[in-house]
Amino acid sequence: MNYTPRLKKEYNERIVNNLKDTFSYKSVMQVPKLEKIVLSRGVGAAVADKKLIDHAVDELTMITGQKAISTLSKKDVASFKLRKGMPIGAKVTLRAERMYEFLDRLVTAALPRVRDFQGVKAKGFDGRGNYTLGITEQIIFPEIDIDKVNRINGMDITFVTSAQTDQEAKSLLTELGIPFKKN
Repeated sequence: MNYTPRLKKEYNERIVNNLKDTFSYKSVMQVPKLEKIVLSRGVGAAVADKKLIDHAVDELTMITGQKAISTLSKKDVASFKLRKGMPIGAKVTLRAERMYEFLDRLVTAALPRVRDFQGVKAKGFDGRGNYTLGITEQIIFPEIDIDKVNRINGMDITFVTSAQTDQEAKSLLTELGIPFKKN
């Protein structure tokens, strides 16, 4: 009994053909695909309070269903009282089934909970087919219990695709259900 996420099945059955026709690829192997999703969160106040890193790691773990890791500083910054090797953030990288499941929950459950939501900005592309989206509050995810949140923080979600251009990546993400703002 093999389980295939809904979005992965939809990608294989419908989206590949749509993108192949749109960009007139010669082979289905040229069609861009979502490779990974990276959720990252910087915790600047962790220099003073080490427990904030643990809270950030726990929240990212609850949101994604995969264990998050803490990120360490790469160099000393005296003005921030920061030493090399101190934990200053948390991140988690999702691939395969968990990636599609998270994307499905993000599009269907989390983004509609954003207040006055009009769509995500289309300016987050990097020129190589990757897209980064900033979220201001972690409480939009249904997995987070608002009563247990000690501090409202945001996070960055990066979608890494195999697309060569931003236009191909935007088409792929639109087909996967990401609601971009209409200009």
